[in-house]
Amino acid sequence: MSAAKKPIQIPNAPAPVGPYSQAILKNDTLYISGQIPLNPSTGLLEMDTIEVATARVLDNIGALLQEAGFTYNDVVMVSIFMKDLQEFQAMNQIYARYFQGIAPARQTVQVSRLPLDVTIEISCIAQK
Repeated sequence: MSAAKKPIQIPNAPAPVGPYSQAILKNDTLYISGQIPLNPSTGLLEMDTIEVATARVLDNIGALLQEAGFTYNDVVMVSIFMKDLQEFQAMNQIYARYFQGIAPARQTVQVSRLPLDVTIEISCIAQK
């Protein structure tokens, strides 16, 4: 019998703005909802540059990973949504600092609009 799904809800990542969980833990897999560059402490968006925005998003993801007992090394799949793929190189430089060693599988797509008109949103799946 498989374990029930467990919501991961913490103050160190932005609160959901709809009917969804920050993350869900099911068996040995963690599904992290799309995170935006919202600082959970101040409630302010951090997106002066794509580098700043990317670091904030990945810090939010890191807080959720840690709460569930995972690390960035446990991430197996990442989905990145960007408003402007012209900023891909700059985003990628920050991203590489968080995912060292064997990089997770990944997709990056340009979208016309994201929640709160942010420049980037990232979701991921981690597995033990």
